[in-house]
Amino acid sequence: MAEERNNTRKCCNPNEARLLQCADLILPWLTPPDLANLSITCKSLCQLSHSITLRRSSDASRTFENFPVPFLNTLDPHPYAYFLYTPSILLPSSHLPRQPWGGPSVISPSPPSHLRHAESVSLVDELGHAVSGCDCNEACGDASLGCPCLGFDGLDDVDRECGPGCRCGPECGNRSSQKGVAVRVKIVRDRRKGWGLCADQFIPKGQFVFEYAGELLTTKEAQRRQLCYDELALHGRFSSALLVVREHLPSGKACLRLNIDATRIGNVARFVNHSCDGGNLSTKLVRSSGALFPRLCFFALKDIQEDEELTFSYGEIRKRPNGLPCYCNSPSCFGTLPSEDT
Repeated sequence: MAEERNNTRKCCNPNEARLLQCADLILPWLTPPDLANLSITCKSLCQLSHSITLRRSSDASRTFENFPVPFLNTLDPHPYAYFLYTPSILLPSSHLPRQPWGGPSVISPSPPSHLRHAESVSLVDELGHAVSGCDCNEACGDASLGCPCLGFDGLDDVDRECGPGCRCGPECGNRSSQKGVAVRVKIVRDRRKGWGLCADQFIPKGQFVFEYAGELLTTKEAQRRQLCYDELALHGRFSSALLVVREHLPSGKACLRLNIDATRIGNVARFVNHSCDGGNLSTKLVRSSGALFPRLCFFALKDIQEDEELTFSYGEIRKRPNGLPCYCNSPSCFGTLPSEDT
């Protein structure tokens, strides 16, 4: 094998030979077009590019998650979908960074260095006194112990967990949605839908599955991007992953709006398709003590079998007369995907 590798190196000129010495460090940073262009320069780089492609298609999560998330495609020559990975919501940057993917190292890459995670905050009560999270130990998950982070604050659609304001550690029983993707999943190519997410194991009803991660946008920026995405969708096969979530506040007179865009930077949740019958996943906002923003988390709405596609409802409103076609194939399918003003 070593002799064959030496023979392939002979086909390269001296500049290419020097590049091969550090190719394992350079190629994982390249986008698919750059990788394809480089692969045609010589046989050795073609072989290295092929190895990068195989490793990328074997794990979309770049080892950020607890389990590898493979791409499976037997329909066309697209082995994977290229995007930047983040396991949690981030504040956006003025320009899109690069992130290594598919290198031989088994060490997880760092998240984009100049993208900041949504900050934690220090809370105060009505008298201005500092309010932290709980002082519990690792038994916080036991409701009988009276952990204050287990309260709902009167919001039926919002859960609370321990967070950065608490003294308990990461093994706390009340942090179940903060440990990344909790089950094995796979990204599968469909002839009509494109990429979709499927269970790669049995998932019991009520199981936390993953959160929806991406860039946390202002409403103005979300509206600007949606206009661009709509224009792209008119000129070809393009599907955005911009999700708008509204949390109604206890007063009932206002709501907190979250705009999470996983189109360019996100996690596996960006591949979950819509189903007009509500799908097999439910969504819930989860607040962590000391965290500035809630997180949108997905839970199994029913028992989900291995190989079953994971879906949820994008909404009920359809404002666009010529909306994108829906291929959910459920008995209650409307024929078009939900759409509303961003």
